[in-house]
Amino acid sequence: MLMAQPQQTDLPIDRAPGRPRIVGDRGSKFGLLPMQRIRAMIARRMIWASDIQPSQIQPASLDLRLGSKAYRIRASFLPGSDKSISAYLTTSQFDEISLDDGAVLEQGRVYLVELQEHLKLPKSITAVANPKSSTGRLDVFTRLISNNSGAFDTVAAGYEGPLFAEISPRSFSIRVRKGSRLNQIRFRRLNSQQKEGETFHLSDKELEKRNNQHKLVDGDFSARQGLILRVGLSVESLSSTVAGYKAMRHTDIIDMDKVGEYEVSDFWEPVTVRKDGRIILDPHEFYILASAERLHVPPDLAAEMVPIDPTMGEFRVHYAGFFDPGFGYSDHGHQGSRAVLEVRSHEVPFMLEDHQIIGRLVFEELSERPESLYGQITTSNYQGQGLKLSKHFR
Repeated sequence: MLMAQPQQTDLPIDRAPGRPRIVGDRGSKFGLLPMQRIRAMIARRMIWASDIQPSQIQPASLDLRLGSKAYRIRASFLPGSDKSISAYLTTSQFDEISLDDGAVLEQGRVYLVELQEHLKLPKSITAVANPKSSTGRLDVFTRLISNNSGAFDTVAAGYEGPLFAEISPRSFSIRVRKGSRLNQIRFRRLNSQQKEGETFHLSDKELEKRNNQHKLVDGDFSARQGLILRVGLSVESLSSTVAGYKAMRHTDIIDMDKVGEYEVSDFWEPVTVRKDGRIILDPHEFYILASAERLHVPPDLAAEMVPIDPTMGEFRVHYAGFFDPGFGYSDHGHQGSRAVLEVRSHEVPFMLEDHQIIGRLVFEELSERPESLYGQITTSNYQGQGLKLSKHFR
């Protein structure tokens, strides 16, 4: 029923000519692990699969790949501390779908897919996952599940076993196949005093100090349990007459592995700038908007958007809210990159105004600077971005 354990053969990343060097171990410093330490974890079989590719490794995360089978299930679930995913499936009804030649995951359905990557973590390392940016911008709700877990998108220290992705396309039906990459995982090394589940974010005071050393954001710095971001809805904010995009209903299928394939007008309605700088979010509709500010994530930090904050309004912002070290950053005053916001209103229409507070960005330290930053690797699709749809569109 489920994928067999991958055979532990030599991985191509270990020793192929011209590929990045492998450091000897996972390091001894605490914090999020950078790409060179992720490579070390792969070399030591803490992360393993039949053929992990160099392009999967981001500055502070690893792209995860779908396996060969998807299971269409009735509803989302968590196994709990006393049950594995396979045990859940043996007591549930589902349709099995082969992904070897590609298959369509339908809008509004829930699917479970075993991933190709497996983990064997030491007691000092935990993991956390999130959808990739391109996944979130298509409103494909994706979460990681591990065996014996009571929480999505987290993997306990010392975990050994397979990983699964729960996938629910919300706005568009999508085509995926074995090897498609919808989510990513990052690893955190804990010291002996730290506990799983505690907050590792920099305080507002620490953020202000860092901002004084090198700007984290253009314009005025403002923090409240994280860096405050405001939405751009005017020509002055965005240098464009388009304030955002609203997902259309009843569209064609989107192939998740194709880049620059689709016309924007076939899937999105533009939300134009109004003179009063306002838009109204319709309940349960999906929007792509952008922050008024441009971000500069330093080489030794990563950032994450807080997805839901009831104090800021009745909507969810940013399904794929992870920003790698180097996003929008340059030692020479790079123009920065806007945060693209994936927004869905809840039960009532909600009015947004230009420069209204829409989200908080929390920052966390890496154990050391990555060998390469976002913008220096070939998969940096959104460096220097303004208001931008996913890479699938022309």
